Amino acid sequence: MRSDKSVAFELRRSGKSYNEIKSRLNLSKATLSDWFSELDWSIDIKRTLTDKAFEKVRPKFTKMVEFNRRRWKRWRENARKEAKNDFSRYRNDLLFCAGVMLYWGEGDKNPKNPVRVSNTDPGLLRVFVKFLKHYAKVPSSKIKAFSILYPDLDEKTSNRYWSSKIGLPLKNFYKTQHIQGRHKTRRLGYGIGAVVVSSGQLKEKILQWIELYSRM
Repeated sequence: MRSDKSVAFELRRSGKSYNEIKSRLNLSKATLSDWFSELDWSIDIKRTLTDKAFEKVRPKFTKMVEFNRRRWKRWRENARKEAKNDFSRYRNDLLFCAGVMLYWGEGDKNPKNPVRVSNTDPGLLRVFVKFLKHYAKVPSSKIKAFSILYPDLDEKTSNRYWSSKIGLPLKNFYKTQHIQGRHKTRRLGYGIGAVVVSSGQLKEKILQWIELYSRM
């Protein structure tokens, strides 16, 4: 056994980390991993070192979690407050009501997901895009779209169709999603169109608007 390997084993058995052994013997982590990564006793030492390291940073980690929780609460409260003000102003506007109702019926309600509506009716998506631009003040560049297609439908043709019908340029389109049905071919005209906006704040506001309409 090489002398440096023998010393490395002694250091590792004494509970030293790879970094400590590396600095003492000028060995690479790759070499140390080759020697120790599959040894049960070394794996136990790694777990012990990981637990000790976590205990050292636990107070800082706890403070960070609490800070983020409070920041998220303030952010959510501000979004909901803005939504209430907007609702008082626009609730009787036809397009505002239509946009919220479309999302209520067809939109993704998970607060963790982006704002997203999908449908086979391009007219529905066109109205929602107008709602996003007018009431949510979302720039056209931030409004994305994509097609959901069966394999027998042509991607370029479908994207051009949805682009022209909902009023978004092709450069705003994400990669097409393909789905499989029971049959090899199952045409839905030009597939399913989807409109997406990646904004947690807007998602919170839309969900608040839905809640406010539900109380009327």
